[in-house]
Amino acid sequence: MTISIFYSAVECSYFWLPLAGFIIGLAASMTGSGGGFFFLPVLVLFFHVPPQVAVATSLAASLPIGLIGSLGHYREGHVDGKLWAVFSITGIVGALIGAGITNLTSPGLLKTGFGIYAILMAIPILINYWSRKKARTVGLKQHKYLKNHKIFRGSFYGFIAGMVAGTFGTSGAAPVLAGLLTLRIPVKRVVGTSLLIVLINTIFALGAHLVMGETDLTLVLFLAAGSGLGAYVGTKLLAGMKTGRVEAPVRLWYAIGMIVLGMVIIFSEQQS
Repeated sequence: MTISIFYSAVECSYFWLPLAGFIIGLAASMTGSGGGFFFLPVLVLFFHVPPQVAVATSLAASLPIGLIGSLGHYREGHVDGKLWAVFSITGIVGALIGAGITNLTSPGLLKTGFGIYAILMAIPILINYWSRKKARTVGLKQHKYLKNHKIFRGSFYGFIAGMVAGTFGTSGAAPVLAGLLTLRIPVKRVVGTSLLIVLINTIFALGAHLVMGETDLTLVLFLAAGSGLGAYVGTKLLAGMKTGRVEAPVRLWYAIGMIVLGMVIIFSEQQS
């Protein structure tokens, strides 16, 4: 069993990474994602990091967002303990399986698969955005929405989220958000609970990749320098603002960004 962690040589372009980390951390903490979705394409497309290395590095760089963001939302009362447990248990299993899939997949197929995943996962986010724009979702009491069939649904989405986190190095937030939104709970609680779930998925997926893959700590440190601050600021902003005015447009642009990045990654792979 070998743990492969290394420091790459610092390049001038790396000094843009804290800014990218801040922007990603800010958006992630306001939408309930872990930020890994955007870290991966940034590393692959702009810094030409090999996909397998980018996956593990992306997971490591996402940890500050999950830690700071979920702690901040917990203090604000935006975390649902029961739903967190349901999603996380199966998410751990999925994360370990996903990490194994990454190391059995070619770099080209991994990039194409991520691009397709990005586009597919943006669709339910857009659908939810438009449905919420037509009618506000009313939060239900906890004992009403945590029924057996919804526990099964949460387990399913949790497993998919974990597997995505392990395979692509993203937070796996899209399946988590899709699952939580179907339970019709308040949006701020969706965001806080999602961040804690993806944090657990990230920890286990990263642990598997440290054993099976490679992690570039130089890139992690540059990204984390900005992502942690962005997560802190985003949590405070969301807590102090009306959700409808902030969360909806952020989620819309987040979904649009997913589609654009997915198409760019697929196109770049076809050209290579």
